[in-house]
Amino acid sequence: MSETNLSLPQSLGEKARAALGRRNIVFVGLMGAGKSAIGRSVAQQLRIPFVDTDDEIERVSRMTISELFASYGEEEFRALETRVIKRLLRGGPKVVSTGGGAFINENTRRHIKRGGVSLWLKADLEVLWERVNKRDHRPLLKTENPKATLAALMEKRYPIYCEADITIESRDVRKDIIATEVLEAIASLTKKA
Repeated sequence: MSETNLSLPQSLGEKARAALGRRNIVFVGLMGAGKSAIGRSVAQQLRIPFVDTDDEIERVSRMTISELFASYGEEEFRALETRVIKRLLRGGPKVVSTGGGAFINENTRRHIKRGGVSLWLKADLEVLWERVNKRDHRPLLKTENPKATLAALMEKRYPIYCEADITIESRDVRKDIIATEVLEAIASLTKKA
C-alpha cells in the first residue's frame, strides 16, 4: 500500500506556533494579572521556552526585586530591567513575562515592540486585588492603602498597556481558558519573520 499524504488537523498550539514564526510573545500588565501563570501554560503549548523577567533580574543581580528597590530605587531597577529584557528578546521565539512596570518605560516598550508581539493581560481591580493582597512581596504596594495604590497604578498604566498588540481579559476563570484565548489570538496573527 502506498503512503498517502494525509493532512492531520493542527492543534491550536501548532497553529499559534506557526503564526508566531520567530517572534517572541511578551506578556505585559499589572501585578496579579496572571502573566507568569498564563505565560508558562502558553509556552508549554507552543513548545517554546518561558522566561519571567523578574526571575531573571533576581538571578543576574543576586537580589530580590524588593531588595533591588530598597537598595537602588525604582529608577535603577527599571534601567536593569530594560537591559535584561533587551537581552532576553534577542532570538526567538520564546514567551517572556514582564514585571508590571516594564511596558510603562518608553525605552523598554520600544524594545518589546521591536522584539516581539506584546500581549496585555487586562484585569479589573477586584480580580487583581484578590490575587495580590495575600502576599507581602510587592514593593509598590507597601503603602498605607495598597488597594488604592493598585487602583492608581491601573489609572496611570492602563492607557499605556492598551498600546499592546493583543489584549486578553484576565478574569476569575481557570487559567487554561485564558491560555486558550491567548493561543487563539496568536493563531490569528499574520505570520512575519
